[in-house]
Amino acid sequence: MNFLNPLLLLGALGIGLPILAHMLNRFEVKHTDWAAMQFLNRSVRVRSRQLRLRDVILLILRCLAMLLLILAITRPSMKSRHALVSALGEKRAGVVIALDASFSMQHRDGTQTRFERALEKVESIADGIRTGDSVTLILLGAEHRTVIRNAAFDADAFAELLGEQKATSEALHVDSVPRILKELAAEMKAPEKEIHIVTDMQEQDWKPRSIWLQESLKDLARNASVFLVPIEGGPENLAITGLELVSGVLRKGTSARYRATVRNCGANVAQNVRVTGLLNRISVDVKVIPVIAPGTSETVSLFFPFRDPGPVKIAAELSDDALAADNTRQAVAVIRDRVSVLCVEGSDGDGQSAGRLIAAALRARDNRKVQDDLAVRSVSWVDLPSQDLKQFDVVILADVPDITVEQARSFERFVRAGNGLIWFAGDYVKADAWNQRSALEGSPLLPGTIEEPISTIDAMGIGRSLDPSLTDHPVCRPLLSLAEDLLSETRFRTMLRVKPSATSTKVLSLAGSDSPLLLEHSLGRGHVFMFTTSAGSAWNNMAVTPVFPMLLQQMVTYLTGREFETPRTVGDTLSLSYVEQPDATDAVFDTPAGETITVPVREYRNQYVALLGNAREAGFYLARVSLQAAGMPIAVNVDTRESMVKSMLSAETKRILKDSGVRVVRSSDEILAGMEESRESHSLWRILMMAGLAFFVIESLFAQWMSKRSPKTGENH
Repeated sequence: MNFLNPLLLLGALGIGLPILAHMLNRFEVKHTDWAAMQFLNRSVRVRSRQLRLRDVILLILRCLAMLLLILAITRPSMKSRHALVSALGEKRAGVVIALDASFSMQHRDGTQTRFERALEKVESIADGIRTGDSVTLILLGAEHRTVIRNAAFDADAFAELLGEQKATSEALHVDSVPRILKELAAEMKAPEKEIHIVTDMQEQDWKPRSIWLQESLKDLARNASVFLVPIEGGPENLAITGLELVSGVLRKGTSARYRATVRNCGANVAQNVRVTGLLNRISVDVKVIPVIAPGTSETVSLFFPFRDPGPVKIAAELSDDALAADNTRQAVAVIRDRVSVLCVEGSDGDGQSAGRLIAAALRARDNRKVQDDLAVRSVSWVDLPSQDLKQFDVVILADVPDITVEQARSFERFVRAGNGLIWFAGDYVKADAWNQRSALEGSPLLPGTIEEPISTIDAMGIGRSLDPSLTDHPVCRPLLSLAEDLLSETRFRTMLRVKPSATSTKVLSLAGSDSPLLLEHSLGRGHVFMFTTSAGSAWNNMAVTPVFPMLLQQMVTYLTGREFETPRTVGDTLSLSYVEQPDATDAVFDTPAGETITVPVREYRNQYVALLGNAREAGFYLARVSLQAAGMPIAVNVDTRESMVKSMLSAETKRILKDSGVRVVRSSDEILAGMEESRESHSLWRILMMAGLAFFVIESLFAQWMSKRSPKTGENH
């Protein structure tokens, strides 16, 4: 026999109270004889035997009643197939239902989604739960959400609540499922515990973790009966897995090229896949991919024209297929009226000076039109103190020998406010001075520590070329369109040896060398790029190749972007940053579904930010500094790892779960039969409670009956 509340058995000591009272009543008292006493002695001796018998019976009844009630509140249960135990006891269990609500459950096969079929399975599980049983319902996703926690089961209330549940836009975090289910089961006070996992058993989630999952589920099955209810579905699905800016500038009157990546996650060839480019929900470009082989990806270029300044919502969209959640990919672009660049030159300013080469590269356009959207001012480094940095979006320092402490602090404030800085090496650069100025405030201004110049001339007497294995950094994307021979034409003869900081990212390298050519790191809301070579022709020929204008223009576009332009993924934290302390104490986020969420503004790392944790929807959020202020859109996309919707085959599922103690049930009959078989314990608390109360009633009736007989017996004597 097992007890849910074993410590309450100590209450059995309470049966000593009636016994103690009985013993105290038997203590003899001092007698004082008086004359009339001799006439009563005979009558008293006759009745004393009756009183002692009555007291013993009452004592036994009271002790039995108290003992039965104490046993009842300890909630005893017994595993037995004996007919009497089965007849007297009840089959009770605590039930945990884990329902997969990740977005793959929105996959539609025929007329129903996987989630709709899963709800039907949960309804079958509910048919096997008795009123009053403890029940927990948890939705599985990136962040598992408990809908009901250890509550007494009520069929009507549960059915109503179940009908309100929907699949989310989240991916499934499989690794944390066994742990959270074990915790929920441990909370339950029940003679038997059951855990039902209703999921589509995605192969990409479960198969790579098969050994770990088997051990985790085996541990779970030691403390509960675990049932897996697989919701099988077809593998066919197309998903847009990427949408990135490839080239172009984000300014009024221009256009930009975005790259959309479409993956065929299914087992069959996809043909004539139509991809639509949407600008503020209006179609501006359409491309068709003739064929996408199973398990492969194809890309298309979508062109977006920008007529007006301000933030715009950009999206690539597929036509409807079996899973709509991953058919759209969103991004945000902040279109500017004008971008201002300050180029500070430290060289002597001859005809091929770095400043002139940089200005020419920034203004280079295929259409050769006058560019009113770009202003480039070139000054000598000695004129730098007279420049107001607030008038510029990007500052380029080309071969500048040194800057003052105050200028270093000004540049740091400039970048932290969300602007950009590009630094070029050269013959005039004083390494020791720059290293000191860069590390003034603890967070280095430059993404690397300068060491010494090194020669990169190879055995043939020419400089090394760019490494053709370009990274996926946004500034490298235009270079991916160049032929490898054009990249190899860019030669570097001299560069600085640099020790990258822990927070830096290597953007470009030399072929055959691990030496970084271009480093980048973020500082506050802005970014800093560091070239370890020069912008002029003294150390390389980069300025006279197609690489230089493509790279510089893309860097300016990247540096003038804002944090809103970086797409987020469902489950990420959304942030709204402030340059200065805001007047309002709260920021506002409008969700894609139209819900308004108020978030407090707080100080974080010397900035003021409002953070919205765990974005649960895909689409465009709108961040506002106050309820009345204009909003800035933030794009949130689904995690496309969940787009691999192929379910595991039955044989593979059985192999993974072999010897784990987990039972796979598919039909409603199998679910109910499994629940009935798993409930071997019979709860006895109700029958014990009723028996205890019955003994109390019998004791009361017996005491009342004996008290009524007492006068009649006295009268006979």
